[in-house]
Amino acid sequence: MLGGSVYIALIRFVISLAGVMLLYSILSESRFSTKKTVLYYSCFAVAMTAISCMWYVANQPLYVRVGPHTMYLGYAFFAFWCSKGSVWVKVYKLVFVFYLMAVYIVGSIEIAIFFFGHSIWADMFMRLFLLSLFAFLLEKYMRKDMEGFGDYVERETDRVSVITMIICSLFGIGYIMNPSLNRNMNFSRIFQIVTNFLLIGTLQFLVFRFYLHVGKEKEYERENQLVQMNNRLLERQLETLEESVETGRRIRHDVRHHIAVIAEFTRRGQRKELLQYLKEYEEEIAQNIPETICANTAVNNILVAYTSKARNEGIHVTLDVKVGKDVKVSSLDLVTILANAYENAIYACMEEKKNQKGRECFIHLMLKIRKGKLIIICRNTCRIEAEFEDGKPKSEFTGGIGVSSIIRTAEKYHGECDFKNEQGVFVFRLIMNAEQVQAVRKCSGW
Repeated sequence: MLGGSVYIALIRFVISLAGVMLLYSILSESRFSTKKTVLYYSCFAVAMTAISCMWYVANQPLYVRVGPHTMYLGYAFFAFWCSKGSVWVKVYKLVFVFYLMAVYIVGSIEIAIFFFGHSIWADMFMRLFLLSLFAFLLEKYMRKDMEGFGDYVERETDRVSVITMIICSLFGIGYIMNPSLNRNMNFSRIFQIVTNFLLIGTLQFLVFRFYLHVGKEKEYERENQLVQMNNRLLERQLETLEESVETGRRIRHDVRHHIAVIAEFTRRGQRKELLQYLKEYEEEIAQNIPETICANTAVNNILVAYTSKARNEGIHVTLDVKVGKDVKVSSLDLVTILANAYENAIYACMEEKKNQKGRECFIHLMLKIRKGKLIIICRNTCRIEAEFEDGKPKSEFTGGIGVSSIIRTAEKYHGECDFKNEQGVFVFRLIMNAEQVQAVRKCSGW
């Protein structure tokens, strides 16, 4: 350390603490409102500053040895309590901010020693400069990617590799910030500092890029599944349209015969027989009117298309659907869940029909909204030996379509879903909020 009075130590401590808070707030999101976040951070900053000053006055050598580490440890517990996200994501962000803090603290001290003759003011100026530079770079290049990075780490992370990365980073940072090391400025010392910072920074960068790449690959895979599902839905709708066109052609072809019969009944004055004939004709037309399952257009179109497909495959379908027009879930999300679930059910039934000739297969789908919750339960015939992995059916059991898309959509609405095999009957259950989820960050943290 460069020493100085308690007032100088106070200024340097405030800069360091404010820097840690600023950098972490750029990468994280507070779980409180803006007003509460400002209040909590202000109280914490005042308390930590007071403790730091009293510690510096009481025992300066001890503070120099462990003060910065203790400050960051205290802030780490506070940040865990105040910010959103999973444990692993918070740990990664804190370690990354700890690395940046080490860079601008140690870097500013070494610059002040080497270029400005141990100038305290040069040290403080360099801290402010490096802090502003890091904040600008994080805001411009990392903040947007970091918003989705949390989900990628939580879903795709390997716990062993993350723990190893955290331990290596902390050991490297702790080693560099250890003031008991030889402080004589020479080429060996400079090389040591630069090498350690580059190695730790490269490790952080590689971990970030790796999980970001893996997460984006998974997103592309889910989008590909959604495209496949949309193609199949369009195929079902095209089949329904072709059936309607064929029915229309048959009706137009037969209408001449009906007109001739009606004219003959009229010519003979057979009024009773004419009325009976018109009644039968009306019933025949009613049978060819497209089925209406529910009032919601998106849900109705999906269910009509897939129900027609299932019945054409000889699958007995039972529907218990009670959904109105105004459902506070986007049509795209409804399509994602229902089409994937129905498609997988049809696939499972068709596979079982191939394996066991003559087996009666069924699909029972329930869709209701109760007390602001969307509830979906789908039961269908499946193989008794169907296997699961991490609570999800394997892709060969579902045809590779959409289980991950269903789960992700449910989580988007803070819902839950599960899958199980009850001795040859596959059961899919989902419950989620029937309210739109705002994708905009409400509070950026402080």
